[in-house]
Amino acid sequence: MPVATSKQFEAMLDAAQEGGYAYPAINCSSITTINAALKAFADAKSDGIIQFSTGAGQFASGLNHKDATYGTIVLAEATHRLAEQYDVLVALNTDHCQPEMASSFLKPLIEESAKRAAKGENILFQNHMLDASILPLEENMKISQEYLKMAAEHGIVLEVEAGVVGGEEDGAAGHEDMPSEMLYTTPEDMLAVYEALHELGRFTFAATFGNVHGHYKPGAVKLRPEILKEGQEAVIGKYGQDAEFDLVFHGGSGSTLEEIRETLGYGVVKMNVDTDTQYAFTRPAAAHMFENVEGVFKIDGEIGNKKAYDPRAYLKKAEQGMCDRIMVACDDLLSTGKSIAKDV
Repeated sequence: MPVATSKQFEAMLDAAQEGGYAYPAINCSSITTINAALKAFADAKSDGIIQFSTGAGQFASGLNHKDATYGTIVLAEATHRLAEQYDVLVALNTDHCQPEMASSFLKPLIEESAKRAAKGENILFQNHMLDASILPLEENMKISQEYLKMAAEHGIVLEVEAGVVGGEEDGAAGHEDMPSEMLYTTPEDMLAVYEALHELGRFTFAATFGNVHGHYKPGAVKLRPEILKEGQEAVIGKYGQDAEFDLVFHGGSGSTLEEIRETLGYGVVKMNVDTDTQYAFTRPAAAHMFENVEGVFKIDGEIGNKKAYDPRAYLKKAEQGMCDRIMVACDDLLSTGKSIAKDV
């Protein structure tokens, strides 16, 4: 099935909210990693989200160019074609576009979707993230309003963030000297976000509750999922059940399964998965090198083994390793077996 349409993506969000599950959102940077995600979703019978950061776009455009927008378009176009081979819904998202890059990254990508729609084709992306969380909330909401209007005009959902996710993820970083309270979105913040955006178009919200980007042992990251519950209660209490946020969970590496599942009860419908899948991809490739060292390297003037150093030999193993880890994420987020592809 092709990449989800705007209406199908909104139906995905509704189904997750009503069903108490969330979609793994997998950061990809190549055709191999895209294929790993598509295979995992299909094998798990789960719909899902594939997303690209500005860094992934730069990588995909080639070493001589490092053009985030062009590379991201290439990755998205490839996903549209590859997704046609599968029978689950996949939505496309861009991840962590910061304000200074919005006009040169988000705006042209939205325009690319508009061009496709004018030709009767599906839009390129169903979801874009504007990460203006480093700004004061009032400034954050001002630029978020601008891009939400732009996105909504073309049937695109905008993901916004308030509060700061600690650590670093592909260029998106918190600051070492930031106050600890910035790691937690308050109920007042959530009310302000709802009031600023709800009339302009559909959006998802990455509220922060102690999240930290990067890789940590279980229990090392001190999450406070109750922050999400308190914020939802404040908004619903003032504006009714229809005001419930579609929440996004960033910085989940090192979270316990109990913590992950708790957030699902508070309205999380999307969880970013990047660090864990990067390791799951690289680990089998590294093992291949160790296990085939004499074939991969031409040692002492020998000729090596072409079957061992052919990139396909180790990339197939890497792809399967990443696929397996994504299927674990589907299980953790309770999306396994819940594709709505046949219903929409």
